[in-house]
Amino acid sequence: MPFDGIVTKCAVEELSSKLTNGRIEKIFQPENDEIYVSIRANGENLRLVLSSSANYPRIHLTDTLKENPSNPPLFCMILRKHLSGGRIISFNFNDYERIVQIKIESTSELGDSSIKTLIIEIMGRHSNIILVNSDYKIIDSIKHVDNDISRVREIMPAREYSPPPSQDKLSVDFIDTKALIEKASDVDNISIEKYILNNIKGFSPLICKQICMDCDIEPNSIPSDLKTALLYKLIPILDSYIKDIRESNFKPCILYKDPNMQDPLDFYCLPVSRLGYIKYFDSINFVINEFYFSKDLFERQKQKKSDIVKVLNNSLDRCNKKLGIQQEKLRDVSDRENLRLFGELITANIHSIPKKSKEALVNNYYISESEFIKIPLDENLSPQANAQRYFKKYTKAKRAFLYTNKQIKITLSELNYLESVQQMLENSNTIDEINEIRDELIEQGYINSRKKNTGKKKNVPSKPLHFRSSGGFDIYVGKNNHQNDTLTLKSASANDLWLHTRNIPGSHVIIKKLQANIPESTILEAAVLAAYHSKAANSSNVPVDYTIVKNVKKPSGAKPGMVIYNSFRTIIVTPDKNTVSKLSVD
Repeated sequence: MPFDGIVTKCAVEELSSKLTNGRIEKIFQPENDEIYVSIRANGENLRLVLSSSANYPRIHLTDTLKENPSNPPLFCMILRKHLSGGRIISFNFNDYERIVQIKIESTSELGDSSIKTLIIEIMGRHSNIILVNSDYKIIDSIKHVDNDISRVREIMPAREYSPPPSQDKLSVDFIDTKALIEKASDVDNISIEKYILNNIKGFSPLICKQICMDCDIEPNSIPSDLKTALLYKLIPILDSYIKDIRESNFKPCILYKDPNMQDPLDFYCLPVSRLGYIKYFDSINFVINEFYFSKDLFERQKQKKSDIVKVLNNSLDRCNKKLGIQQEKLRDVSDRENLRLFGELITANIHSIPKKSKEALVNNYYISESEFIKIPLDENLSPQANAQRYFKKYTKAKRAFLYTNKQIKITLSELNYLESVQQMLENSNTIDEINEIRDELIEQGYINSRKKNTGKKKNVPSKPLHFRSSGGFDIYVGKNNHQNDTLTLKSASANDLWLHTRNIPGSHVIIKKLQANIPESTILEAAVLAAYHSKAANSSNVPVDYTIVKNVKKPSGAKPGMVIYNSFRTIIVTPDKNTVSKLSVD
């Protein structure tokens, strides 16, 4: 967990400078394990988050606000009773433990002044938020821990508060790094990373791994296996980090998996550049808020997408199975013309075919007079009845062929539509965009509609992506199928240029025509955008069709985003992310 004792020190120092002497104005509890405190300090309205979440326990300032429940939980009401209007005296932090104590001076209803302490323990699934009085008797906590849960330490109202047992580790403020590393040479049962972690208070696996990599030591190496010279390289590096921690020379940063810095991996208050791509910030509170907000947003997007992906995959599987059955039916009637031929040849030779015959050898005059063909017969039927039987089979097979062909076109159209939605979903980057795709699938009957509050205000539809070509022409790219329809059939003018990848699911792209003709360079750039925002984004030599908008039509009853077009030309391009970034306007 990145929120270790070092980050706690950094966060507490910053919170102390910003919030000391601040007044508590409002207290909310939007989640079972989360408290929001509105504070007026230094002429600013600030919002403090305290979370005892098992996955993401933390304390930091935030600019976001979750929806407040109509009925506040009991713990929230107790905090309001004891802390509303109170003045923050101090933020206390001790010996690199992940425990923050906020001392608050408040006045009771009778006008008596008293000191209360709000304690947040950041300890994974054992995290808690506890309110105690001046004698450190527990008033209440967000999580109750009775004797059945823990015999070591109860967290219940009226009990005396005792901090968690101290870790048997060396304090950063008093550590002798040389002695610590010298002892490591005899350790042969754990890795060097784990050895540092187990011996220095406040350290997390993240910083231990960074220190090892700074010394060009594999973090999983066994200390006793390392050469003395290599092991001793740890001493100055470790001393350097400890000096920065003691002197609070912090550099808050977020660690990303890739250079695009989209998916945050971790955060820290010291440089951890060996572990990924990092971006530095001035405030640890901003870093923590940004990390957890991005993490929460990313996970919510992932969850929302996964629900829709499941629906799309099920629908695609169903369509593919249906297509397989339909194609099998076509194969079953592939000999339908032979049935008609058999009927005609039997009719032509009806007088020469004896009754009760099991087969007839007749001249196939369609080919030549010397070509004979053997036709199976039902001996219980007359030659005339056998001919009629073949004609009926032919008629049935022909009808099945025409119907199945029509159904295959419908199925292929549905597959094309579902693949286009799938591609749009992959490119969606916000919750609103994902919700729009979900709404589209509800409209099309792929997802069951949930009852909605009729009084709820509808979300404003998102806008298409906007780009500007090197020649100064505006280019718009649809982000979902409804947007594609609006962009092409309503927003665009008849002489604007329309582009789309040929036979590949993707976005509609519109070049707005000005007075001048659209140059080839602009068409090329728009084609790159069309290819990039399609299923062929990672391919090369992608064919992109283009034509004027008046040549694009939507067939009656067609699904969103599905159009037909004529009088088009084709250009071959390779998607290029740099071109997309360069042309982007918003």
